[in-house]
Amino acid sequence: MLAEKFESVDDVVKHLVGLEWDKIIPRVKDFIRTNVETAGAKGVVVGLSGGVDSAASFALAVDALGSDRVMTLVMPDQRVTPKEDVEDAIGLSEQFGVKPHIIEISPIVDVYTSAIPVAEESDQMAVGNLRARIRMSLLYYYANKYNYLVLGTGDRSEILIGYFTKYGDGAVDILPIGSFYKSQVRRIAEKLGVPDKIAYKPSSPRLVPGHMAEKELGITYDVVDAVLHLYFDRKIKKEALCSIKGITCDHVEKILHRHKATEHKRNMPPAPPITIWLKE
Repeated sequence: MLAEKFESVDDVVKHLVGLEWDKIIPRVKDFIRTNVETAGAKGVVVGLSGGVDSAASFALAVDALGSDRVMTLVMPDQRVTPKEDVEDAIGLSEQFGVKPHIIEISPIVDVYTSAIPVAEESDQMAVGNLRARIRMSLLYYYANKYNYLVLGTGDRSEILIGYFTKYGDGAVDILPIGSFYKSQVRRIAEKLGVPDKIAYKPSSPRLVPGHMAEKELGITYDVVDAVLHLYFDRKIKKEALCSIKGITCDHVEKILHRHKATEHKRNMPPAPPITIWLKE
């Protein structure tokens, strides 16, 4: 039984990161090239945050298309974005031969909130999600202007548990790392020459001050990856997952609840069936 093969979370993560990356990574690069060519686009634009997901996505795009066909936007809000993240994003862009476009978004956030009658200082998450949607709008402005695709930076872990902003970082044209779990993305980044301080930096959406992903989730990404992989990819039942070392039934319930509660983020908005008016 698979549940017996993987005795612990560490076993699952070791399996996930121990794949033949020298064969897999070229296929992801082909995916990027094919989608850009099919769309008739000149290249891609990506928002660099200083974190691993955007770093891996960016590095894949440069290897696939060349640095002259990849544009980077670094979009900090000085109130929530650590200086180190900005420096890491700029440094990575320059390391791969791309001059970054730096846009401080705090003035844009202020214009929005000052024009919203119900806005209050306590609306931290609403403003945090607004930041993500402002960044999306800027990415699409550049994409429209230069005939580029918006390169998404979401990984499979975040997509399956809905840990992204709807119509924010979830609004993209292609998702090159969307099939890979967080632990795998870290290995991809490492393979592509992304500095370890970025590849293994603790994840954070940086939507509000001090925002850290694992703290908000209450679960480590290793556990998230293990549960998602075994449940969705390997079809292991919930009850069996609880017997794996490092995974509790509470972990499983929390993760699967997040998946179910965020289903709307992964689907088109619902509409009534055409049969309510279409007659045979």
